[in-house]
Amino acid sequence: MPSVRKIINDPVYGFITIDDALILEIISHPVYQRLRNIHQMAFAHLVYPGAVHSRLHHSLGAYHLMCMALHELKSKGIDITAAEELGAKAAILLHDAGHGPFSHALENELIKDVHHETISLLLMQLLNRELGGKLDTAIAIFTNQHPKKFLHQLVSGQLDVDRMDYLNRDSFFTGVAEGVIGYDRIIKMLTVKDGELMVEEKAIYSIEKFLVSRRLMYWQVYLHKTVVSAEKMLVKIFQRAKELIADGIPVSTASTDLDFFLQNNRPDMPLAEHLDKFIRLDDHDIMATIKQWCRHTDKILSRLCTLLVERKLLKVKLQAAPIDPAFLEERRKEAQEKLGLNAAETAYFVFTGEASNTTYNPGDERIQILFKDGSTKDISNVDNALIQQSLSDTVKKQYICFLKS
Repeated sequence: MPSVRKIINDPVYGFITIDDALILEIISHPVYQRLRNIHQMAFAHLVYPGAVHSRLHHSLGAYHLMCMALHELKSKGIDITAAEELGAKAAILLHDAGHGPFSHALENELIKDVHHETISLLLMQLLNRELGGKLDTAIAIFTNQHPKKFLHQLVSGQLDVDRMDYLNRDSFFTGVAEGVIGYDRIIKMLTVKDGELMVEEKAIYSIEKFLVSRRLMYWQVYLHKTVVSAEKMLVKIFQRAKELIADGIPVSTASTDLDFFLQNNRPDMPLAEHLDKFIRLDDHDIMATIKQWCRHTDKILSRLCTLLVERKLLKVKLQAAPIDPAFLEERRKEAQEKLGLNAAETAYFVFTGEASNTTYNPGDERIQILFKDGSTKDISNVDNALIQQSLSDTVKKQYICFLKS
């Protein structure tokens, strides 16, 4: 392929350089371009109006950080071939290609029991066939089949460039300063020992800040009670639509592709045969459908859709203690009287659940610190480390969503 050089002006990092024809071909492909129309943060813009950046923004940022990380590792004498470098860049560009409309919020509602990583792999394999096998290395890295494990860790691990970008980018677009991390210092301190990605001891405090930033962003942004309310309402809307379909009541969407997945929502649906329909789906299909359903004859579906479109969201209480059954029953009775529904129907407007977040799980893949004497330690075992038992525990909060009085 002829050499290319293009630059993209990114508000977070400045200029991002595209210097390979294969990377440009991936970016230009409809599989990748659809990510323009999928919000990175689903309904977070209902709380933080600036959070309207897309999955495409994020994957380009992660690509840029991958370029920086590979350059740094090569400068330290780590053996990375040109093919492996290109493979890692392609893998990170496509790591989120499998996200459907509204990403995690609708992940299990449109296509049952299929995670976005599985769809990303199917799309990478589809592209690989079109490109004559040029993504073989990228797929091996993405699926952790490549012998150099650290390349997969850069794509998906405790210290991957995916997390580094979304924390930085989401912080930038929401205006929540707690998410800002020293990504450039972390990347400068990356190294490899025994095939594993590690961090030099000089970066201990930057890693601690990175982990604490993740925790703060989860509770302040990703699991903000208003965001939780909007996303759970979206799920309830699609659950109601599927219930109506099962009862033989006509429910049509704003696109034939969304119609297909709504009518064929079953675990044995052969997704690989319908990828052409999947890549035509994005957030626009969902919002146009919800606006259409505001006028549906079913009062539950139309009420939920109208509340979401007008941002008259269900009230949410988040707390550490279990929800008081008496309080729950009181809210249910209120909703029944106000909306004229039976007990089963009220569950669409009054419901409980659990939100959880773990800052750092040493039982999962670990963040290893490499000391000057060649020894290594898990970040949670470093003397005077902030990331010890308290931040290793999973924080769980109970929530209740209910109609405002």
